[in-house]
Amino acid sequence: MNMVTEINRFRSIWISDIHLGTRGCKAEFLLDFLKTTESDYLYLVGDIIDGWRLKKSWHWPQYHNDVVQKLLRKARKGSRVVYIPGNHDEFVRDYLEHNFGSVEVASEAIHITADGKKLLCIHGDEFDGVVKYAKWLALLGDQAYTLALAINHWLNAVRRRFGLPYWSLSSYLKHKVKNAVQYIGQFEGTMAEAARGRGLDGIVCGHIHHAEIRDIDGILYCNDGDWVESCTALVEHYDGSLEIIRWADRRNLSFFEQDKAQECASSLSPTPGSLKSTASSEP
Repeated sequence: MNMVTEINRFRSIWISDIHLGTRGCKAEFLLDFLKTTESDYLYLVGDIIDGWRLKKSWHWPQYHNDVVQKLLRKARKGSRVVYIPGNHDEFVRDYLEHNFGSVEVASEAIHITADGKKLLCIHGDEFDGVVKYAKWLALLGDQAYTLALAINHWLNAVRRRFGLPYWSLSSYLKHKVKNAVQYIGQFEGTMAEAARGRGLDGIVCGHIHHAEIRDIDGILYCNDGDWVESCTALVEHYDGSLEIIRWADRRNLSFFEQDKAQECASSLSPTPGSLKSTASSEP
């Protein structure tokens, strides 16, 4: 993926739910995003690495390693990079208040926008009753989601043969199934109340893979989405305004091409002891 473009500069960037270590991760798209954006602040809002999936099977193509190297390079070059762990990378919570390669690890962060809004930055699983009180059910749901992504892959392989556009099964279910819609609405309301209870103006989170910016009874709710299906990021411009960037749409990136690239890369995935980056010459 060698596309020439100008650098997009933002005051702040929030990304989450990358799920490095899974076949659903769109690491190639994220690497393209990281190469062509710069920011003063970069918040990694949880589920960056999928420890749940890596415990079951090892999947770590070179692109996944390149994403890690690129994030570390941004921290070394002056961006303030804050890593807020989620439930899939909960192992990182053992290292709160530590720095790794200039990347700060914290349970949460308070971000003040250029126009003075105070935003709580947190992954959001702490407010998810299923994750908090019934982890076995959350693990079962994760398996169901992984299955949906696998079915989605083969379904779109057929659609590609017939010249049909890419279509996301899991996204369709998320927006059409009544319980899923209700769950998203409850989650958003709970997160807004968490910010209100802290006397803050708003909240930025991830967790539910549903990018959105909206006002909830006077509280600004922002979700930066994911890099499995939607390939979205939340950005702050230098005037303090916030925007959801849908990167695949902006760059006309093909999910079909990404799926084919993953098929080729799966047979070349490095072993755990061979994670050596080839991205040292990247900008």
